[in-house]
Amino acid sequence: MEYNITLIPGDGIGPEVTSAAVKVIENSGVRINWEIVRMGAAVIEEFNTPIPAYVLESIKKNKVALKGPVTTPVGMGFKSVNVTLRQELNLYANIRPIKTFEGVTSRYEDVDLIIVRENSEDLYAGIEHMITEDIAESIKIISKKASDRIVEYAFKLAKEQNRSEVIAVHKANIMKLSDGLFLKCARNIAEKHKEIAFGDVIVDAMSMKLVMNPEKYDVLVMPNLYGDILSDMAAGLIGGLGLVPGANIGEEGAVFEPAHGSAPDIAGLNIANPTACILSGVMMLRYIGEAEAADKIEKAVEAVLKEGKYLTCDLGGTTGTQEFAEVVIEKMAK
Repeated sequence: MEYNITLIPGDGIGPEVTSAAVKVIENSGVRINWEIVRMGAAVIEEFNTPIPAYVLESIKKNKVALKGPVTTPVGMGFKSVNVTLRQELNLYANIRPIKTFEGVTSRYEDVDLIIVRENSEDLYAGIEHMITEDIAESIKIISKKASDRIVEYAFKLAKEQNRSEVIAVHKANIMKLSDGLFLKCARNIAEKHKEIAFGDVIVDAMSMKLVMNPEKYDVLVMPNLYGDILSDMAAGLIGGLGLVPGANIGEEGAVFEPAHGSAPDIAGLNIANPTACILSGVMMLRYIGEAEAADKIEKAVEAVLKEGKYLTCDLGGTTGTQEFAEVVIEKMAK
């Protein structure tokens, strides 16, 4: 069987890490016809938008995409490309696995948790305006529909992966209406899944708990902003964003992408860590039902990291982006 999958190389180091991931995936035995489309800062001048219509059309047609990081201007210009893409395609669930790897220096061992982040609303709805010249206001949107849906997804994921606990992260002690609604929805959904333990933790306390004992946690579900912050923080606990894959899941499709940014300062130097993008490809393969190939790649990546001889510069080594991919392919062959 051959799959039609949209490939978005992205900006900065995006083309390098996606190229490495594609090379590894193609050596796993899965046949893929990649439909390559361009989006991000590189196409703004040509299309006057970072997301040309043909990008959305391609993903809607193929239902699955592998995406490199893209650049969004800070404090000015276009709205976040990633946020816009998720909203346009209704990719409501952002999934980021946080896992320690043998061979990668970290203060922690046996971390294996998943952050499930609501992707469609909260402050990321982008509803903001100037009240006066000196006062700006952003509006936080939390709905029952989106809260129910993301918590339900977290429990579904917990069951599929034989995980034992789901914890809802919130700030309902202060935002009693918005986060209060999210927490109420989480508790109601948890009543339908009593075989999975459930708890809730205030977001600032959760930050402390993750830094102290991240190995104690299993599945964390939370609104958009908290998920963005905690997933990056948690990445720092295991060695950095270069190791963290991601998925954006909707009812009619999915986009898989590394958690890191486009890092334009190191673009073209062949030093970026492609692990996160390769592991995003692993998540993609599992999504389309190619579990055997996914396992083969994941075990090869783990073996390379454990060996410690071929690490990229962010992990203290000197291995190049494409060389790392070649070493992973060699491990797969063995």
